[in-house]
Amino acid sequence: MKFRRILLALALTLAGLVTIAGPSAAAPGHRVTYDRYSLMLDGRRIVLSAAEFHYFRLPSPDLWKDILEKEKAAGFTAISVYFSWAFHSPAPGIYDFTGVRDVDRLLRTAEQAGLYVIARPGPYINAETSGGGFPAWLKTVPGRARSSDAGYTAAYHDWLAHINPILARHQVTRGGSVVLYNVENEYQVNTDPVYMQDLQDTARADGIDVPITTNDCCDAGSWSSTWGSGPGAVQIPGVDDYPQSFECQNASSVWGPWGAGVTERVRDDAPVFAAEYQAGAIDSNNAGYDACRDLTGVQYTKYFQKGNVVLSGATAFNYYMGFGGTNWGWLGQPNDVYTSYDYGAAIDEARRLTPKYFEYKRQNYFLQAVPALAKTDPATAPVAAGLETAARTNPDLGTQFVLVRNGSTAPVSSTLSWNGHTLPLTLPGHDAKVLVGGFDLGGQRLVASTSELLTTAYINRDVAVLYGSEGTPGTTVLRYSSEPVVKVLDGTVASSYANGDLRLDYTHHGLARVLISGGGHRPLLLLLGTDDAAGSFWRADTAAGPVLVRGTALLRSASVSHGTVSLRADTSSAGAIEVFSPAVRVVVNGEPVVTRTSESGSLVGGLPGPRKVSLPALGGWKQRGEAPEAQPGFDDSRWTVADRTSSLSTFPPLTQPVLFSDEYGYHAGSVWYRGRFTASGNETTVSLNAITGKRGNYLVWLNGTYLGSAVGGVQADSDVPANPSPGAGKFTIPAGLVKPGSTAVLSVLVQNMGNNDDWTAEDSRFRQPRGLVGAAVDGVPAISWKIQGQAAVDPVRGGLNNGGLYGERTGWTLPGYPDRSWQPATRAVPGGVSWLRTGFALDLPRGQDTSVTLRFDGAIPEGYREQIFLNGWNLGEYGAAIGPQTSFVLPAGLLHQNGRNTLAIAVIAERPSTVTVPHLAVAGTQRGGVPVRDVPA
Repeated sequence: MKFRRILLALALTLAGLVTIAGPSAAAPGHRVTYDRYSLMLDGRRIVLSAAEFHYFRLPSPDLWKDILEKEKAAGFTAISVYFSWAFHSPAPGIYDFTGVRDVDRLLRTAEQAGLYVIARPGPYINAETSGGGFPAWLKTVPGRARSSDAGYTAAYHDWLAHINPILARHQVTRGGSVVLYNVENEYQVNTDPVYMQDLQDTARADGIDVPITTNDCCDAGSWSSTWGSGPGAVQIPGVDDYPQSFECQNASSVWGPWGAGVTERVRDDAPVFAAEYQAGAIDSNNAGYDACRDLTGVQYTKYFQKGNVVLSGATAFNYYMGFGGTNWGWLGQPNDVYTSYDYGAAIDEARRLTPKYFEYKRQNYFLQAVPALAKTDPATAPVAAGLETAARTNPDLGTQFVLVRNGSTAPVSSTLSWNGHTLPLTLPGHDAKVLVGGFDLGGQRLVASTSELLTTAYINRDVAVLYGSEGTPGTTVLRYSSEPVVKVLDGTVASSYANGDLRLDYTHHGLARVLISGGGHRPLLLLLGTDDAAGSFWRADTAAGPVLVRGTALLRSASVSHGTVSLRADTSSAGAIEVFSPAVRVVVNGEPVVTRTSESGSLVGGLPGPRKVSLPALGGWKQRGEAPEAQPGFDDSRWTVADRTSSLSTFPPLTQPVLFSDEYGYHAGSVWYRGRFTASGNETTVSLNAITGKRGNYLVWLNGTYLGSAVGGVQADSDVPANPSPGAGKFTIPAGLVKPGSTAVLSVLVQNMGNNDDWTAEDSRFRQPRGLVGAAVDGVPAISWKIQGQAAVDPVRGGLNNGGLYGERTGWTLPGYPDRSWQPATRAVPGGVSWLRTGFALDLPRGQDTSVTLRFDGAIPEGYREQIFLNGWNLGEYGAAIGPQTSFVLPAGLLHQNGRNTLAIAVIAERPSTVTVPHLAVAGTQRGGVPVRDVPA
């Protein structure tokens, strides 16, 4: 039956039957179709512009609304969301969709924000998450992952049986937000068509009736485009493009090393879909995420992304990432990322808007302003000497889109001969414009312009905002049946009229305002500005018509009723607000604003800025030594006996028994081993091997005496040629430490940093073990072992929050733990494990969004690492062996903004050290925001 279902699905796809029907066809909602140009909802073409967002990297559900409203305000029409199997399933058959894992709530929040959702439930997602989103327990399930092998199939069917029904009831076809369903992720190596088809058949059986897509990696021209045709093919194949690489450390010199960034058309019957288009970078080389943001900054965003719109004809885009977030707990994949997953995104980890955000807003507003862009064909481009040009035209309306790009680093001045006019233009280095001509601009006819269009609206009159780089010339040509009246309200603009065309010439500087009336058209207010001036506008569409706002740091929503426009907005400083709307009164965040009417017809008033934020100093630190597990007399009677002799891992154990931590159900963070052997008294060396992932280490004791530490093995150990001795450490046994005939106790603490991804769909990568892989004492024939990791899954924070440190297992991280017997902190620690704790109270201004960080000053220390817990939440690791991060975001909700907080730090020291303690800092504060409740503990 499965084979027949595959053939039927393939036949429907190849026959071009692209209208999606299913069990919900009669339910209220939209009908989703597509053709070679675009997606369509109820026959209406849409350009889909999505920002990637990972709910699991922001464990404060009230803040999901904050991010989604910011994406909506930037003009994005959708978010793309990975759904992480590992995040929801700590053990086989166990699933949790409550609290910070409530994806029903996430999808409702998207619907409330007015955003579509591209749902990506994998099963494999990569996303630089531990295991690539596979739960670590899957390593012990027979059958190659990402294949049709029976064991893996049963496992992923269980996952999809839980997540698909949630996604199905939130589809646009049922009045929800999910508009596309993405199977798998960058599945190009060791592929299995039966598996790909089964994913789709399973989705259909679970009620998914929106188009199914997948994302080919990376630049489909260099791959087989496997899932564009043939068995297992999806309906809308997408392509991932990362033209700027991940070389953040070379941000100033890198320009397009990984290709032109033009998304390929994989199939003629489906639209071009940029399934992941680079909007940041992972910090693989510890340059810091500010460098990654420079690598993919405003000029990159202009040049590559505008180029892709015209050169590819794509009408669906997903920008990775819109907001990166945090690899809290043991969420991250160890070989590419550290705690922060800021990604250099347009919204940074502290939820601040960066300059790149405003470039996305400029581009997204344009995509929404010109619906004709949803259906275009290549066209002959006008020429501008010294610049690259390309063009597309809407075949029904004749609207023209002209790309002009400067691939050099120096400015280029030229002229563009277009639609009967010679237009001067200057492009700075690595800049680009998408110009529009032959376009009905409300009640006007735009012939051509060398200024880019931001948006157009009817607000008592036609209003259009156009812009260009500071100091560059601009020309806009409009067609009238007779000479209109031109009134320059602000700025310097020259006008001339000939042969039915009104020509306006100006220099982009500040914001010029021109009112045009007569000429056979209704009045037009032209706002001609710089990039920055255009970026200062916010648009919201209401039942009474569009609203434009300037002067706020963010516009979250607007409504108009009985002559009053009510705005939800953020302000980062006191200043003016300007509102273009059909209303005569303005209310902001519930407070009336005194306004006057400007010559432009807008309402102008003033808004207060945020109130001052005061943060307490972190004092009163207490300290306690840890690691009782290192002592010979420690009671390990309830620990798991490690006695297995085989494993599914392709990496063979170097000694017996098998000590891989996943084999015994310990999948996250620190793991303890205690081995016993009968001593002869002649032992001189302990030899160990551990695989931890990059940045991991392990510490060793014998009979309670600390012997030292070593660095754990990393990803390369599974590559060819394999390292036969990964994470090797040899430790000298002091003379007299073990007595002849005595039982010696060897204690080892291994800090595992997360599991390998499965990017290449091969067991040698994904099933690479964690923990000890070899253990021997010279002259000792056998060691009996016990193992202990995470004590239990935290019912609130989930299975990826805690590891197996004694303090984690016994609640030292939690508020309310009785630490009265702890000593005042000296911050001097021996080799091993120590803990620091303190508490602090906050009373942050209400009605204000304040982002607080924990900051470490000075050089990042060598020789120890600090594991940070806020109110029980594991929010990061600090240390030179970890990465360059010195500031750790404390998300509101986890941070009690108006109450008591507990900070606990586990110090894992390779040698005696004096520990640096952090302080609180304000990353940013704005009046406004969204209400945030404390996340239940």
